[in-house]
Amino acid sequence: MKEYEWQLDIGASVVNKGVRFRVWVPEAKKVTVKLFTEAGPREIDLSREEWGYHGGLAEGVREQDRYFYVIDGISERPDPASRFQPEGVHGPSQVIDPSAYQWQDRDWKGRQLKDFIIYEIHIGTFTQEGTFEAAIGYLDYMKELGITAIEIMPVTQFPGERNWGYDGVFPFAPQNSYGGPWALKKLVDACHRKGLAVIFDVVYNHLGPEGNYLRTFAVDYFTDRYNTPWGDAVNYDGPLSDQVRHYFISNALYWLSEYHGDALRLDAIQGIYDLSAHHVLMELAEAVDCFKKASGNEVALIAESDLNDVRVINPWEKGGYGLDAVWNDDFHHSLHTLITHDQRTYYKDFGALSQMAKALEEGFVYSGQHSPHRRRRHGNSSKEMPANQFVVCSQNHDQVGNTQVRPGAVESLEELKLRAAMVLLSPYIPLLFMGEEYGEKAPFYYFTSFFDPALSEAVRKSKDEEVATLWGMEAPDPEAEKTFLDAKIHLDGPRSPSENRLYDFYRTLIKLRKEVPVLARPVKEQAEIRVFEKEKTLIMRRWIRDSTAFLVFNFNEDNVAVELTLPPGKWEKILDSSAPEWGGDGSRAPKVLDFEDGKALIEAGRTSASLYVLTDVRV
Repeated sequence: MKEYEWQLDIGASVVNKGVRFRVWVPEAKKVTVKLFTEAGPREIDLSREEWGYHGGLAEGVREQDRYFYVIDGISERPDPASRFQPEGVHGPSQVIDPSAYQWQDRDWKGRQLKDFIIYEIHIGTFTQEGTFEAAIGYLDYMKELGITAIEIMPVTQFPGERNWGYDGVFPFAPQNSYGGPWALKKLVDACHRKGLAVIFDVVYNHLGPEGNYLRTFAVDYFTDRYNTPWGDAVNYDGPLSDQVRHYFISNALYWLSEYHGDALRLDAIQGIYDLSAHHVLMELAEAVDCFKKASGNEVALIAESDLNDVRVINPWEKGGYGLDAVWNDDFHHSLHTLITHDQRTYYKDFGALSQMAKALEEGFVYSGQHSPHRRRRHGNSSKEMPANQFVVCSQNHDQVGNTQVRPGAVESLEELKLRAAMVLLSPYIPLLFMGEEYGEKAPFYYFTSFFDPALSEAVRKSKDEEVATLWGMEAPDPEAEKTFLDAKIHLDGPRSPSENRLYDFYRTLIKLRKEVPVLARPVKEQAEIRVFEKEKTLIMRRWIRDSTAFLVFNFNEDNVAVELTLPPGKWEKILDSSAPEWGGDGSRAPKVLDFEDGKALIEAGRTSASLYVLTDVRV
């Protein structure tokens, strides 16, 4: 990876004579750095700078020394831009020299977004050890599966040792219990040496409730003009918001620069409120674009959003924010409801085969029509947006966590294969959630480990009410260690024959996606979809100049036969999930379709997916 000399200008920066400290405390009269060094503790006064910053050089300080900021002689707090919190959220910050790590990925230039096949992992539950270094031991596993990018759920410092990651309170500090800064850099380095891109999941809509000391430094980090479900809204458009924007945009560049990230997944951007003329997401995209051009590396911004708003991914010249891609929840919900018939909460908006067809054709299902769940019109049209701007899945941490159950624990092998084929043979960027490739059964309940007993009890009560109200279920205790341990997946565990078949099926789908030209190209414009509502079957034909394929997705629990018109020629079947080799009860579809007039009777086994490619064109 080409080195680019971007430098973080807040926090503790190692320089020739020592360490330069810089922190934003606009209302403070005096800010001191309280140092803990080998020579003993000492304090250094910082000088007031423009725009509310305080800074100064501490000579003789070096990497691994620890420190607090002392504000007006009273508040003793860790650094808001701390690179490491070795003693947790309430302990001192540690000086880290980013240049001390010797990267081995100098030849790595990144991957283009269109080539991403994403595997989402949670560091704490991905391995039994739950550390960055332990994850390195499974990179070959992901490589063999065909993965090209791993997405790491948030790793910034949170209270205790158990958390999904969205309660982080030190956005620049990798979690101490996962191994800290050096171990994370080793993981990224190892990924790049194996050709795997790394996506960091970052949270810019709120900070967690415990150990969040930002208000001690400046109350204007947050605002009460807006509300989020997770915590105080960040102040991106009010008084003193310039410095707040600088803090979070610097954080984005930090993960791309100091940790060689290839992409950022921006959590729940519907909770990022900004009514200014220049939206903070646009400013972020501009900063990342400058970084991309200066470094020469492929980097991308991927938004999680439930807005169904193409402004998120439209280019600046069209009035958009200029982000590179967005998660498309509508695809997941359409697929999930067709298989499970779930109509709880937001799933009540879905369930029709025509919605699955629209998700494949356009992206967003809700593009301005009325949403029963929201009780209002929702979304705008994504018909003109490129396919490589949408990330789709049949599982992710949110959907598995929300429904309190893994599909692998309750669904048949046929249903799991159909899910996989819909995602991996779609024209979009596919995402897998750790373990889904073999039907992992471990749940992914929400878990935490707060130190504050009152906060712990409040979280228990809140989660109980949420799960009971929305899903009609009882939530496991998020503070119980068992809830966390139950979520650990079993990559090394013994697998049943059906689990091995499912894994092989996933690997084959990914291989076909890479090798069949029309599947390898993320284009949705050159496609034709037919919906057979009575038969509960969807057929999609995709083509580019030198490659044509058609895919049959049967959501019916019975065998079906449908008639359709295809370009004349010889069509060879290269995959059928109902074949015995995939644990099916026998394929009904012929191996070859050879006809002159273009009309074909297509047969499909129950709950199945099959793929044909055109090998001999007849004019």
